[in-house]
Amino acid sequence: MPTRAEIRTFVSGLSDVGAVVALQEAAATRLIELDAAKRPVILPGRIGRINTTITPACLRRLTGTVGQPNKTRSRFDFLLDEDSTDQLRRDPHNTRFTVPDGEKRYRIPKVPASCIELTDIPADS
Repeated sequence: MPTRAEIRTFVSGLSDVGAVVALQEAAATRLIELDAAKRPVILPGRIGRINTTITPACLRRLTGTVGQPNKTRSRFDFLLDEDSTDQLRRDPHNTRFTVPDGEKRYRIPKVPASCIELTDIPADS
């Protein structure tokens, strides 16, 4: 494997813009692959928590079960557990979600995958 200095020397020797662009695209693709490999696998049925990066704020730290993904697996339905459903129902800042009184588990649609923290231990561990 070449050293960083050797790689930099190689890149600085490229005189064709197309070659530099191709190299940049290859590096970007590899970074995405490396990032995806270290991310937990989000699958329907996993238990999790909505993290603090989501908006609206009334959804932060709510817990439940991961539901079905969209086509790109970038967003998932999220079925709140009973405590979180009740918390969302009572939240005075919640102006977006109407949780009926009899509803035990409320479904939040299209939660970004980046906002889901898995809290269960995967079966293959």
